[in-house]
Amino acid sequence: MTRQTRTAMLAVIGICFMTGLAFASVPLYRLFCQVTGLNGTTQRGERAPGAVNHRITVDFDANVNVKLPWVFKPESPRETVDIGARDMVFFTARNQANHPITGTATFNVTPAQAGKYFTKIQCFCFTQQTLKPGETQRMPVIFYVDPKILDDPDARDVDTITLSYTFYPVDSAKKAS
Repeated sequence: MTRQTRTAMLAVIGICFMTGLAFASVPLYRLFCQVTGLNGTTQRGERAPGAVNHRITVDFDANVNVKLPWVFKPESPRETVDIGARDMVFFTARNQANHPITGTATFNVTPAQAGKYFTKIQCFCFTQQTLKPGETQRMPVIFYVDPKILDDPDARDVDTITLSYTFYPVDSAKKAS
């Protein structure tokens, strides 16, 4: 094998590796954020560990992208919950358009260091939501705040967590495929 052939093969292997890494970067970043709570990424869980003798306030924020003709808001903007206990809140969304629209919600928790301790058991944000013209829908979020937050020196002094959602329209070109 000549030196030029070997160099060309290494270049092709390098390009293939970098292309594969580029495709894997989004799922790897998402996994990293879920494990570390980076940027307020919440966790998913199956059941709450049980209440401890400590409470925390959770504020709920709701936003809608300007391209989505929905009204979206929490039924209660603030709740004080027992850390470790399962809790449920509702958001409502109403489609103001004269045709069905599908939306998807992104979420964030602030302060960011609390993200890895905020665990959702069930959430409308796990799936796309389709509302008929004029339809109003109540959407639950079942969650708990992990008691481990009390042991984290960076998060134990957090007394208010904000759970924020933003609904975006689902691209019809992506939906059709």
